[in-house]
Amino acid sequence: MGKEKVQFQLKTPKGTKDWEGKNMVIRDRIFSTITDVFKRHGAVTIDTPVFELKEILSGKYGEDSKLIYDLQDQGGELCSLRYDLTVPFARWLAMNPTIQTIKRYHIAKVYRRDQPAMTKGRMREFYQCDFDIAGTYDPMLPDAEILRIVCEVFKGLGWEGRYTIKLNHRKILDGIFEVCGVPKEKIRTISSAVDKLDKLPWEDVRKEMTGEKGLDGEIADKIWSYVQKKGGRDVLEFLQSEASMSSNASMQKGMEDMDLLLTYLEAFGVLDKVEFNLSLARGLDYYTGVIYEVITEGSAPPTKEGQKIQHAAKKEKVKNADDDGSDDPSVGVGSVAAGGRYDELVGMFSGKAQIPCVGISFGVDRIFSITKARMAADKGAAAVRSNEVDVFVMAFGGKGFTGLLKERMAVCRVLWDAGIKAEFSYKLKPKLPAQFKSAETGGVPFAVILGEDEQAQGKVKVKEMGLPEGHPEKDGVMVLLKDLASEVRSRLRKKADDVVAHVVEPTNGLSIAELDQAPKIGDGGV
Repeated sequence: MGKEKVQFQLKTPKGTKDWEGKNMVIRDRIFSTITDVFKRHGAVTIDTPVFELKEILSGKYGEDSKLIYDLQDQGGELCSLRYDLTVPFARWLAMNPTIQTIKRYHIAKVYRRDQPAMTKGRMREFYQCDFDIAGTYDPMLPDAEILRIVCEVFKGLGWEGRYTIKLNHRKILDGIFEVCGVPKEKIRTISSAVDKLDKLPWEDVRKEMTGEKGLDGEIADKIWSYVQKKGGRDVLEFLQSEASMSSNASMQKGMEDMDLLLTYLEAFGVLDKVEFNLSLARGLDYYTGVIYEVITEGSAPPTKEGQKIQHAAKKEKVKNADDDGSDDPSVGVGSVAAGGRYDELVGMFSGKAQIPCVGISFGVDRIFSITKARMAADKGAAAVRSNEVDVFVMAFGGKGFTGLLKERMAVCRVLWDAGIKAEFSYKLKPKLPAQFKSAETGGVPFAVILGEDEQAQGKVKVKEMGLPEGHPEKDGVMVLLKDLASEVRSRLRKKADDVVAHVVEPTNGLSIAELDQAPKIGDGGV
């Protein structure tokens, strides 16, 4: 008897996806933009294993610890997939005690057994781009630079004016809880409840505080009178004017830090991008000082009613953690970047002197999700090229046309040697319309056209694709073969400059022009 044919269910696991084509182009340009900013600020990169010993990750993420993927026992070691890139970095610092200061970046996948919403970038396997500054410095200087980096990244992504950095301080939040009468052992768990105010209405958060976590109702209401406040330096002045707050030791330290930070952010020219928001708590246990997250219009559910629906839906779906909430309008993308200061995390591993740290993590998949949605709204998705080829080398001829294959290959070699991206048809005798179609399908900006007569004169024709009828160079221009590389480079540079000059409103996300003829890596293009 023959073997039975095995039937496979061909799909990716829920909360994961394959990446290809134009999606990869957009994502890679996001990576390039972020990496360029990181390097601009002097960072070096490291890499760590995709899984850690379970004990390394345990107890670092508060209530989110339930989202960690545990692995089976292998050789007597209990391991878990990494939940973020911060704890592995702290473990790495503890293992390398000679390194006391470092600016580090790390771009890698992390894993969370969370409720997936694929079209909104909420996934179980996703990339994070982290930038951290470790070392002992004068207060708030590294923190201010981190927030400057955030603004540079989103400017490079074309999001200027379309995001807000919510900012708070753990010591200020702890001071509010202490003054309001929250028992010390409940401070972290109440902090986690407050952190949900961007997703749930106050009534639901209050119910969690009092019903699930046993907090007195009067204390909860007192907390609400503070955490609903947001703004700029006026929030700091309000806290400073409150005698009960200004006399609290934790609050005093937090207010000193925030006063300095706001001053430095003004010097860096990014003060207008931040919102001092007392409801921001960040649920992770390892934060000790300034905390922040970046939100945009897609970050939260659109209405209070939608928030209530979301909360109810979560309760209904507890039994099936694999449901994909992509189509639920009440589910927001969430923050697109977040971070803060964590001065005690390294010491948890080393048992020796602490190495203060502060950092930011960008959620690439969430950034991609919002970018794609904006492009669709702007009808710009079709302009994304699947490759970055600059020149398509083609040939034509009359009766007895040989295809000029070796000549086309030689021209490509010249262009490649000059660092210019080029392609040619793999057919021996390609038809000219088919060659033009290949170039147009790929969005290639220039064609180099070889003809037998021109070849005899040592010349080729350079044609810019897509020029309108009547343009003086519609049919191309003749150049000497020996000058081809410099001519193409010059035209590519001019085309890139024209694109930049015509992008009148970069705040409209990734414009069609930026994506179609984008500046290359290092030019700040997405």
